[in-house]
Amino acid sequence: MNDRELHAHLIGQQGGRKAFNTPVLVIDLDMLERNIAAMATFAKERGIALRPHAKTHKSADIAQKQVAAGAVGVCCAKLGEAEAMADGGIGGILITSPVVSAPAIKRLTRLNALIPDLRVTVDNPANVAALAEAAKAAGKPLQVLIDIDPGIRRTGVPSSEAAVEVGRSIAGSPSLIYLGVQYYCGREQHVESYADRRSAIEDRTTYLGEVIAALSDIGMAPTVITGGGTGTHRIDADLGIFNELQVGSYVFMDRQYNECDLTGAGTASQPYETSLQIDARVVSANTPGLATLDAGFKAMATDGGPPSILSGAPAGAPFHFMGDEHGLIVSGDQKIAIGDIVTLAAPHCDPTVNLYDFYHIVRGDTLVDIWSVQGRGRSR
Repeated sequence: MNDRELHAHLIGQQGGRKAFNTPVLVIDLDMLERNIAAMATFAKERGIALRPHAKTHKSADIAQKQVAAGAVGVCCAKLGEAEAMADGGIGGILITSPVVSAPAIKRLTRLNALIPDLRVTVDNPANVAALAEAAKAAGKPLQVLIDIDPGIRRTGVPSSEAAVEVGRSIAGSPSLIYLGVQYYCGREQHVESYADRRSAIEDRTTYLGEVIAALSDIGMAPTVITGGGTGTHRIDADLGIFNELQVGSYVFMDRQYNECDLTGAGTASQPYETSLQIDARVVSANTPGLATLDAGFKAMATDGGPPSILSGAPAGAPFHFMGDEHGLIVSGDQKIAIGDIVTLAAPHCDPTVNLYDFYHIVRGDTLVDIWSVQGRGRSR
């Protein structure tokens, strides 16, 4: 049985959250809606377009809420995620990773025909040529942005000269529409100190300005300058170079971002709430001061360290992974009994979501809906 079959009967029942089969992925809807509203207000006040990254939530339901709050569309890291968002009614999508294989490019042109505003990033003249040929054959121009490497060495053109080369390739391709540039400083997003993060972003933004100047010199000044992230969005807005923000994790937050000072006022003043939660259950408590949960490696991503405790156990209690299915809490003097619910904050929200088929949507302790994670597993 899937989660909807297991739990649909609990919808509307006060206290129904305690009856979930665990571990289970939960969204506090009040928190989610406040997070969406807060970021939408921030972007509007700064005069910056908002294009949230759907790689975080992989949910057309959440994407629809973001668009309704003012977002111009969403970003997707993979073509499969973009297809899932389009199937869910999202018409404005930027694919932030290169699409290069012949089968994938064929899917890309099919998607371009289905939705009104598809955009894709490029960083290589050969890829530009392949996309141009496919778009010409399909009969609809394809919108492209030049991806600029901020020093991660993952994707993106590595220099101003390379950006100009790619730009000239686009300019010579009538079936492509040049929109601008993408620039994502992923390495800086989780620098915990606000001052250190700001210093790093100021340096990287200077470099972005140099690349934009080189493109402008050949008549290709970007109309769209898109990038940034949850960790740097306030700094990016202050520096004034981006006109579109690709924030993602703000909708959920996780342990990694909760440990970052996002505003310069300290982590106690975070502007966003931990709406994404994992409910786990104590399945063994035979050793004083210790409690074993039914949530281990299979219940959350592990690249961000252990989860943090939100409720059901002492705040700050150490959590230790005890294998695929179990985790251990050092509960100290607080007595925790078998069957008790412990709610955790995911270490890293994006890959944690990819482990689940459904979100359990709650207000307080009442289940109000169950949403599919439409983009789960859509990694190609």
